[in-house]
Formats: sequence, C-alpha cells, structure tokens
Amino acid sequence: MTDFAFVHGGGQGSWVWDETIAALRLQSHGEHRFLALDAPGCGTKRGIDTAAIEFDDIIDGLIEDLIAADLRAVVLVGHSQAGMVLPRLAERRPDLFAALVYVTCSAPPPGMTTIERMGGGLHGEHEDQVGWPLDPATSTMEERFRVMFCNDMAPAEADAFLARLGNDQWPTSSYTYRDWRYDHLGAIPSTFVLCLQDKSLPPPWQERFAEAFKVDTVVRIDAGHQVMNTRPQALAEVLLAQAQA
Repeated sequence: MTDFAFVHGGGQGSWVWDETIAALRLQSHGEHRFLALDAPGCGTKRGIDTAAIEFDDIIDGLIEDLIAADLRAVVLVGHSQAGMVLPRLAERRPDLFAALVYVTCSAPPPGMTTIERMGGGLHGEHEDQVGWPLDPATSTMEERFRVMFCNDMAPAEADAFLARLGNDQWPTSSYTYRDWRYDHLGAIPSTFVLCLQDKSLPPPWQERFAEAFKVDTVVRIDAGHQVMNTRPQALAEVLLAQAQA
C-alpha cells in the first residue's frame, strides 16, 4: 500500500483532485490511501482569515495535516502553484516522502515572486516572464482563464469549472514570497508531468521548471493545465507507476 497526498494550485482547493482520486481508486482496486490537502483559505479551509499567515505557516500546516492522517512514505503530488510548496515540504521533512510528482508546476527563481514570474505580457514576449495567452490589456480575467484552464474542456464542463475557480484563495504571503530554494532537491525521486496542451504554463516553460526541480523523469500527457480533471485516468496511470517504482 502506498500513501498519496495532493496539493492543489491557485484559486482551487482539494476538490480539484476528485476525478483523479476516483480514477486511482478504480485502477488500484482500493489498494492505496489518498489525502487531498488544502492550503489555508482553500477548500475545507475556505473562509478563514489568512492575513497574518506567513509562507512558512502554510508549510507547517500541510505537514501537520500529513502527520494527523498518519501518512508515511508519501508520494506527494502537486499542481501548478503547488510547485512553490513541494520543495519546501521536502526540505522540511524529507523523511515523510517517497517521491515527488510535479503536475505542470511552476518554479519561481530565487528573488522573484510568482506574480513577477507570470508577468503582464503575452506568451513569448519576455524571456523571463511566462506571460498570458490573451493580452491582459484587452481581455477580461474570465476570458483569459477560459483559455488557460479550459482549452481542452467541453463548453459545459468549462462553465462548471470556471464557476468554482477563484472561490479558494491562498494566503497573500504565497504571492509576495521570494526566498525560493531548490538546491536540496534531487535526493527524493521526482517526476514532472508535462501537459502538452497547457495554455497557462506553455510546454517550454514546463521544461524549464522541471529542470529547476531537478526531476529524474518527465512524463508527457496530451492535456491542458487541468489534466487532473480532463485526463484523470491518464494521470492516475502515471501516479500509480510511482507506487511501483
């Protein structure tokens, strides 16, 4: 039996993993344990006052949740913005984790916030900024999000997802933090799931982030940014391979 834990991305909560966890249970016949975690202000922790929560407090809380669930030798899976916390969790308690899986995760460089790394232009306009698929000056946030998160969804599926997106908010400290550290990575086996249709973090940026995370393996799935919702069976296959490694 393997313990899996999941960390969601920005504007989302533990709910985003429902389809993938269901696929994992189906494919593994209930053999493993699964825990979807929430950052403060998200999912089951939505609505709490996060104004005074520092970035290290987020890490402390996630570790406390793992310990409370009595998880051991955890395959830790993160999506998108969770790339900010997986390295710190591995640094703080390397004994808890058997493997790290970065699902189209971002990796801001030391000294730069995740907002600065995103930038304000279009994809490809600035070498040091990820950019946006639509011009922020002439498009609404909803228009951008529909492309970034829903480009491989049917219209009704996209509408339902967008209705949920943004109701969960990470603490402000996660967007102002700059002290990113990656030098310690490499000791724990790691995989990067690269999403070929991603319009939020384009594949060339995912390649750069995978390098920053010092991963052992890159696995490509033909999906958009929300692969856990649109290709849960394919993602489950990748994750179960970690349990057998």
